[in-house]
Amino acid sequence: MAHGASTDPNVFILPDLGEGVHEAELIKWRVSVGDTVSEHDILAEMETDKALVEVPSPRPGTIAQLHGSEGEILKVGNPLVTYGGEGGSKPAKQADKPIQQKPAPKADKAAPQAEEATEEREDAGTVVGKMGGEVAGMTATGGKALATPAVRRLARDMGVDIDTVRGTGIGGRVLEKDVRAASSGGSQAKAPAARRNVPDVAPMDRSEPHSAVVERPATPPARMPAPASGRDESTRIPFRGVRRTIANRLKESITQTVHFTVMDEADVTALDSLRRKLAAASGEKVSFLPFVASAVARVLGDQRFRALNATTDDANEEIIQHRSVHMGIATDTDSGLMVPVIRDADRLGVLELGRAITQIAESARSRAIPREQLSGSTFTISNVGSHAGRFATPIINYPEVGILAVGRGREGMVVSRGSFRVGLLLPLSLACDHRVVDGATAALALAEIVKLLQDPEGLLTPARG
Repeated sequence: MAHGASTDPNVFILPDLGEGVHEAELIKWRVSVGDTVSEHDILAEMETDKALVEVPSPRPGTIAQLHGSEGEILKVGNPLVTYGGEGGSKPAKQADKPIQQKPAPKADKAAPQAEEATEEREDAGTVVGKMGGEVAGMTATGGKALATPAVRRLARDMGVDIDTVRGTGIGGRVLEKDVRAASSGGSQAKAPAARRNVPDVAPMDRSEPHSAVVERPATPPARMPAPASGRDESTRIPFRGVRRTIANRLKESITQTVHFTVMDEADVTALDSLRRKLAAASGEKVSFLPFVASAVARVLGDQRFRALNATTDDANEEIIQHRSVHMGIATDTDSGLMVPVIRDADRLGVLELGRAITQIAESARSRAIPREQLSGSTFTISNVGSHAGRFATPIINYPEVGILAVGRGREGMVVSRGSFRVGLLLPLSLACDHRVVDGATAALALAEIVKLLQDPEGLLTPARG
């Protein structure tokens, strides 16, 4: 992992965690202030658009300061960790006299205001050290609000962009009352206190709603009480990490491509019998999915259907047809949908495909999969039937031009040469980009996939050697 450099040798800035990554969410600190670390010890767990990444220490030393709170989005190039100077014996540069060391407010001041000012003095040194002013040779990103994690959580819960709120606390710090005032439509621009060592008793601001006045109880509730019925409770969840990537990719696919879907069912009665025999002979668990992947790889390798094994370069107005089949397997994880890739799937047999699918799915769910294995697919399969449902209208994994959704198998009536029998039917839904793939081509390709699944013996050898 390449590390960036800062103007201070004791400051480790957040490095580029992968090609094109500009920010990451801080999931968990693995160290604390005062810890002594060795080179390559893990400092933090960060989540990029798809991968969970462990950030190692570039040097030995003592942790003097951690920049950022768990759950916060950090920009690449901003400070992550400050080490103690002179081999770790000294903390990072701070103000000569931290704000929290200043004298306590006079006893004759009103109790609520004195308590609020004490809270400000205790927090301000830490907050400014983390996010504001000069920090060990680095400066905070412009426009970033100064606020404690509790106030940031309150802003997220109330749907307030905290970076647009003008704080009334010391050094412009955003307080709880500022967030509530902004949420209620009150003024967001408030002048900071004139003096920082002794708090002033501010008069009630009549322009603010009643809930945002300066006077408040000595121990304010962290949350407004929930409604008695509980029916009006709601939760705001920011688009971050994998979920934000999914949202952006889906929006891009819908905007760029022209979707259409063809559907059919394959009689997989014979395939089910072959699958059971293969599982018994190999001692491995064998599902339908490796057979479907093998059939798709064989069809995509057919010259008649190369239009489906393609990606689009809309910037240059080009269609890129691929010789090799790099199969994306849509995988449901706790963090959202991920699409790990099996390279050269057309060179693998059914058992090899089954092992590869199991391996990449487990790596994706554990977030241990390399970033490069999450890109470069030329076609995607989504096994929606692993949960429930028959047919689907899947969204194309742009810039690909095709995706196959596999539904849940079911028993149904099969008609063959004038006779009826009960068979096992597997629903298939093929979605294509109509700009690249004609309707007839998609229908014929799906028919060929169905044919291969209904006569599965030929799938036991790779489509291409």
